[in-house]
Order: sequence, then C-alpha cells, then structure tokens
Amino acid sequence: MRPISFLTSLPMTSPLTRPATAPVAQQRPTPAPAATLVAMALGTGLSLACAAASAQSAAPAAATPTLKEVTVSGDAPAASVPPPYAGGQLSRGASLGMLGTTDTLSSPFSSTSYTSELIQDEQARTIGDVLLNDASVRMSTAAGGFSEDINIRGFSIAGGDTGLNGLYGLTSASRVPTEIVERLDLLKGPGTLVNGIPPGGSIGGSVNVVTKRADDAPLTRVGLGYIGQSQFGGSVDIGRRFGEDNAWGIRVNGAYRDGEASIDNGNQKLGLGSVGLDYRGSRLRWSLDAYTQQENTDGFRPQIGFQPTLLALPEPADSRMNWFPGTTLKLEDNVVMSRIEYDLTDQLTAYAGIGYRDGSAEQMFPTTSVSMDGLGNFTARNGFYDSYSKTTSADIGLRARFATGSVGHTVTLSAANLEQELGNAYVASTGTVRSSIYNPSALPVVTGARNDPRKASEAHNYSVALADTLSFAQDRLLLTLGVRDQTVGYDNYNTTTGAQTGSYDQSALSPLAGLVWKATDTVSLYGNYTEGLTRGGVAPTTAANAGEVFPPFKSKGYEAGVKVDWGSIMTTASVFEITKGNSITDPVTNLYSFDGEQRNRGVELAAYGEPVRGLRLMGGVTFNDAKVARAAQYQGNDAYGVPDVNFSLGADWDVPGVQGLALNGRVIYTGSQYASNANTITLPSWTRYDIGARYRTQVSGKGLVLRAGIENLTDENVWLVSGNNYLTVSAPRTFVVSATLDF
Repeated sequence: MRPISFLTSLPMTSPLTRPATAPVAQQRPTPAPAATLVAMALGTGLSLACAAASAQSAAPAAATPTLKEVTVSGDAPAASVPPPYAGGQLSRGASLGMLGTTDTLSSPFSSTSYTSELIQDEQARTIGDVLLNDASVRMSTAAGGFSEDINIRGFSIAGGDTGLNGLYGLTSASRVPTEIVERLDLLKGPGTLVNGIPPGGSIGGSVNVVTKRADDAPLTRVGLGYIGQSQFGGSVDIGRRFGEDNAWGIRVNGAYRDGEASIDNGNQKLGLGSVGLDYRGSRLRWSLDAYTQQENTDGFRPQIGFQPTLLALPEPADSRMNWFPGTTLKLEDNVVMSRIEYDLTDQLTAYAGIGYRDGSAEQMFPTTSVSMDGLGNFTARNGFYDSYSKTTSADIGLRARFATGSVGHTVTLSAANLEQELGNAYVASTGTVRSSIYNPSALPVVTGARNDPRKASEAHNYSVALADTLSFAQDRLLLTLGVRDQTVGYDNYNTTTGAQTGSYDQSALSPLAGLVWKATDTVSLYGNYTEGLTRGGVAPTTAANAGEVFPPFKSKGYEAGVKVDWGSIMTTASVFEITKGNSITDPVTNLYSFDGEQRNRGVELAAYGEPVRGLRLMGGVTFNDAKVARAAQYQGNDAYGVPDVNFSLGADWDVPGVQGLALNGRVIYTGSQYASNANTITLPSWTRYDIGARYRTQVSGKGLVLRAGIENLTDENVWLVSGNNYLTVSAPRTFVVSATLDF
C-alpha cells in the first residue's frame, strides 16, 4: 500500500485517469480540509497522505497554519471513476473528452455523471431511462421502438452519437443497455472541441458511456427480472482482480430478456455479453472492452407522419397497440475497443484509443403513402429495410503539466479519426392499404426479393485539437482555451449500381473558451463559449446552385452559471443559448444554403445529494425558449418538439426502523410543445409518475437485493414528437421487478 499525495482536489486527467499513486507535479496546491479528504477516501481503498500546504484565507501568509500529514490506508482504486457525491447517485466529476475527467466545481461546463448505483436502483434498462433524471433531457421516442432518440436542450442527439469511453461510433445506433455501464456522463452544449464531431453532428450535448471495471473486492452477482406483461430475464456480473497489487482486472457481464413487454401480442428479446480487461501500473494503464448485443423484436412501437394541414390531432391510440401489425426488427452490434496510457515523465502523459464496431439491422419497414388525417386514418405501404454500419474510431494525444511562473498549465494535444461505412437495401411493396391507428389493417405483402445491403456512403472525420487550461491564484481562477481543426469527408454511392454519386471534403475550426472562478472552496462561477460542427452538404439537383459543396456548418453555444457545494447538496443554476444552422432553399432565387438557423435559449436549475441522512434527492427545472430564427418559411415561429418547461424530481428514502427497506419515486413533467415548425398543433403538457421500493437483506450470508417499480403509474397515453410533422406514443404503465444475489 502506497501513500497518495493530493496536490489538487481532483486533477484533470486523460481518458484513463492517472492512478492515485502518480504525482501531479508542478501543480499549484488547492488545499482542502483534511477531514474532507479523509471522507473522500474512506470506502474507496485509497492510501491517503495530505501534503503540507498553505491554507487559503484572508490571514497573512506568515500566519498560515501548516496541515499535518494524515494517512488512510488502503489499496489503489480499481477504476478511473470520480468518487460519488453525497447520496451515491452522482459522481463528483465527469468526463470532458480531451480535457479529461474534471471535478464539478472546476469544470467550465454543465455536466453530470450518473453512477452504477443509481442505474441499478432505478432498474434502468437503457441509458435513456437514466438521462430522464435531467430536466434538460427528454425522449422523443418511447420504449419498444426502433431506436431511442434523446433530446438535450431542445436538440436531437442521434443514437450513434453516444461515446464509448471517449470514442464516437462504437455504440448501437438504436439503444445502449445499461448492463455495460459503470458511469454515464452527460455534457450539455456543443462539444466539438472536447469530443470531436460526432457522426450525426449532434450539438445539444454529448453522452459518454464509461464501461465497467473490476473492483478490488471480488464480485459474483446473479440477477432475475420481470418487465411489463410477460417478459422475463436474467443477468450475471462477475469481477476479479489479480496479480501484484491487483494490477490486472477482468469484468464479465451477460444479460438475456425475452417476452412481451409494452406492445400487445409483441415480443422483445435481448442478448448481451461483454468483457472488460484492464491493467493499472504505476505508469502504464491499459484496457480492452468487447461486447456483443443482439435484439429481436416482433411488433415494435410505431411512428407516423401527419398531414401538415391538420389543425388538431386525433387522440392517440392505446400505447399498447401496434398500428403497423406484423413488424419485425433484428439488431446486432459487435464492438471491440482498447485504450492505453503511459506517463512518459511525471509531467507528460501519452494516451491512445482505438475501436471497431460492426452493426446491422433487418426490419419490416412500413411507411405512410398518405399521412394520418384528423380521424387517425392513413394509407400504409410495407417494405424491407436492411442496413449495416462499419466504424473505426481512434484518438491519440499528449498531456503536459507544467508551470510558467505562478501560472499552472495543463496542455493537451490530440488527434482523432473516425471512418464509417454505411449500407442499406430497401424493397417496397407494390400495393398499399387503407388503415387506422384505432383499427389497423394487415400490412400489404412485400413481393420483391430481400436484397443484401450495399454500400451507400463513406464518412471520414479527422481532426487535430490543442487546448490549455491555465490556473491562476492557487487554482482559484481557471481559464481553458482551445481549438479543433476538423476535416469532414463524405462520399455517396448508388446502392443499385455501386457508382459514386457525390463527394464531399471540407474543413472548419471549432474554438472553445471556458472560465471558472472559485469564489470559495464551495462556490464556483463559470462561463463558456463553444462551437459545434455538423457535416454540411451538397445542393440538390433541383436547386439553382445544384452540386455546390458546403463546409461543416457551425453551431454556437454560450453558457454561464454558478455551482454551490453545500456539503450534502450540490446546486447549479445556469443560462444558455445555442444557435444551430439549418439548410434552406430560397423560394425566390431557388438557391440552396445553410443560412437557416434555430436558436434555443434556456434557464436551468438543478440540485442533487443527501440533504438528510437516508433521504437522497435529485431534480431540476429547465425553461426553454426555442425559435426558428432564420428560415425561408416559419421564421419567428417556435421550434417544434421543444417543451416550454421541463421538471424532474426523484427521491430515494431509507424507511426508518426497517433496516434495508427504501422507497423511491420520480416525477417527470414535460411542458407543452409544437408538433411542427408550422405551429398549428400544440401538444399539451403531461406528467409521468414512477414509484418503487427496494429491500436489502442477507440470505445464508449472501447479499440479496429485491427491487420493484411501476413506471408511468397513471398510465398516461400521449403523443410524442419524433420529428417535424412526425409522431409516436408514450410507453404504457410498466411493472419492473428484479432480484440480485451476490455470491
């Protein structure tokens, strides 16, 4: 067991956090009370030594007391995860991409990191279930559909834009099961500088999955579960460390679910297997992750377009009904990735990561040849739509820590590369059928042959970034400056002939400026300016400037806020503005351009922690003002699919006098919103209530946890906006029961 010298409260680290035994040389100290450091270390297995430092106070330097060394014995931590905050539901820090993992009060961004404890206690099946705890996040689709579409600050986040240990393109484009998740990091606002440009160009925020690692304590956990109408499943989670100082670790997870969940007469089957290996040495850290995810669904949750001329929508059909009967979906993803990090010196660290994903989807793909009218009637066409994706994602970088006089520096030079090939095959039925969301007709038969998908596009995203976090006044003032030079290449292909139909290769710069002022040890004010990038495009053949190639269009983000750590409660307040460019065609000149713009402004208030022992709270409210700022049509209207206000509040309470029993509940309020940019149809506000209970006990000396919950307790049945003039329905009341036993 080795002592750990804490010279900063939580230093910025690269994707694989420097072990506690590695010194952070040349850093100006940020003293913290010894008791606080001890409390942070207890339960983590750290060996803690507080180096003597000058306390920050108004007293003259000569009168500054000297802290005596305090040592807490233990082993080094098993994973690069920040310690949990009071209550254990969220972490004290979150990943900021190339800037590393940063303490909440030291971050110039609004970021949240959900822990595995929260994920387990809420019985979350996908990352979307977890993100609903944030009032700035809402889902535009519900459980049981083709994909899980997330909105952050009013902008859609494509499923494939979720990061995996800091690399894009390696998670399923449909949904990410929580069985592989140790921590879920949410960063709000454009993040091109810190994370690079995502494949789908999402700009409202970014989500990063941190995979599970073996802890020092051996783990063998078996779980059984029940969901919805008649879906049963099981899981296994095994972790071991071995070798000198427990340097080597392995974590294995498996899950299987099968049965009817939320669609009547439907069936959902999930199979998941993952393995995580890691090595942690005094200078070298390495990890390897591999997982396979397979889903088979009969009767997935439908989506439907409605006629733009409608002034009112029909009442939504029963959310347990599939108005496209007979649909099927088969998804498969196979992923492998590795990261390595090495301390060349005490001040210089090199890191690199690489991963590969092979994904495929086969689905019965019904569409509406005549969109839904005000009575719920539509005309359906059936089809096969099969697709594949092959993605290679990598990054490499150097991080240097040094000082120039009284100014500390953490300089990071990074390069990232993403190569992605997409292919598809679509075969439509020759016939159509009149149908209704209340009394659906059988889909027409697809008579054409089902073809193998062929290459449709190749994307190449390459970037180089440089950033420096400067620290002044003994880390009271932190200034982060950076820029990323992003090159985006894109080639289109005819899936029938294989001929290239278009080519795109453009570059753009994306800067970042972030400022943090720690007014006290527990209060920090922050602000940032960021830019996001989304791949541009080529003017269509119908435009007067057909064939013109446009560079990546920029989205600009401004944010300012204050964070206060009250000891057992963390509170944040912030204001933000994000402007996103959109493509438009001028109705007079017929010129195609990216001169359109959507502007989202908002105010966010949030809090989390354990204000009273045994009572854990987490919640927030977000007020939105989203406008179509520039457009050929609908300029000045409210942007569709952005609620005027969102509210989320969750509580988890240990019942006094009943050891091991806890009750929990969650309220998710979504305000009214428009269903299209035309602003002709308003969807009313609605509230979802979740309740649950948990009981921890011992059976023959083994830990047993029983959990039960009801999601959407009042069985609210409402329309959700899944696109401009496009809708789906909310998930019905869902029962979730599970039991886990630790051997």
